[in-house]
Amino acid sequence: MTSHDHIRLTSSELSNFFMSYLQDTLVICVTSYFLEHVEDPDIKACVKYALELSEAHVDIDRNLFEAEGLPTPVGFTEQDVNVKAPRIFSDEMILQYVTNLGMIGMSAYSTCLANSTRLDIREHFTACLQSSAELYNRSANVLLEKGLYIRPPYIPYPKLSEFVEEQNFLAGWIGNQRPLTSTEISFLFLNLFRNTLGGAYLTGFAQIADSREVRKFMTRGAEIAKHHGAVFSKFLSESNITTPVSWSLTVTTNQEPVFSDKLLMFHTNALNNAGMAYYGQSLAGSPRKDLATAYSRLMTEIGEYITDGTQIMISKGWFEKAPSAPDRKDLAKG
Repeated sequence: MTSHDHIRLTSSELSNFFMSYLQDTLVICVTSYFLEHVEDPDIKACVKYALELSEAHVDIDRNLFEAEGLPTPVGFTEQDVNVKAPRIFSDEMILQYVTNLGMIGMSAYSTCLANSTRLDIREHFTACLQSSAELYNRSANVLLEKGLYIRPPYIPYPKLSEFVEEQNFLAGWIGNQRPLTSTEISFLFLNLFRNTLGGAYLTGFAQIADSREVRKFMTRGAEIAKHHGAVFSKFLSESNITTPVSWSLTVTTNQEPVFSDKLLMFHTNALNNAGMAYYGQSLAGSPRKDLATAYSRLMTEIGEYITDGTQIMISKGWFEKAPSAPDRKDLAKG
């Protein structure tokens, strides 16, 4: 990345690189552990590619921090993972994890790109966006080849184009409910899938967490994911939309610590922040009032869970502060 000494980083660019560094150092820890245990060669190749991407990103981040005279964030290191600890997730869950990394990366890096100004920064996030798409495509292909890819529900093709003519299109509580639109089905299915996957990971995290407080927090998160998944499944079943019974998500009985509690807490909050964004998109794309109400209620529940997680991290000294504006009132007192 070229140094642009005459053009300072904007607050958005500072934020993007700070969060990217924390998230990529976390991914290095997680994928390094997975690489020690994954057995399927095709899945191992996807994990290796994800690890290489994050290592490359971290190198670029460190060079930028140095060039700009910025302190390098602490993030996560080899002290936050025991790669030799027994396996906690099956190969199938590892593959789903890596596929989800690609999905989250595409969403996150597109936002970073849209909020960047300097040419070198935009070029960097463009490359990150492309590599995230490549990671997703590679992983999705392996899922398809192994019969593990769960497709969203099918519905019949429409026979003609239509416009909404009745106000009850927005209704959802009383009287006859209209069938779900393809957009609403898509959001419900994806949120059901993400909660099923997230709940399985939190179940594993609860087993390997060191402190009782963190174990309790992870167990609570798994229960929330289960409840949210049931809400989405109910909406689909009420419209006679078939949903998968299982995603072959296997958690072992290992209880030996794998990741530090600090990493587990940050990881859980990051997943929930992504989930909050997905719910916001789903709310905006779901005109039926009962769906909108459900998404609003579930977002409130996730928001409270994120707040509680943040409070735990602050109390333990694990919450690394992003670059911030100066406190002008405090400076004026001096």
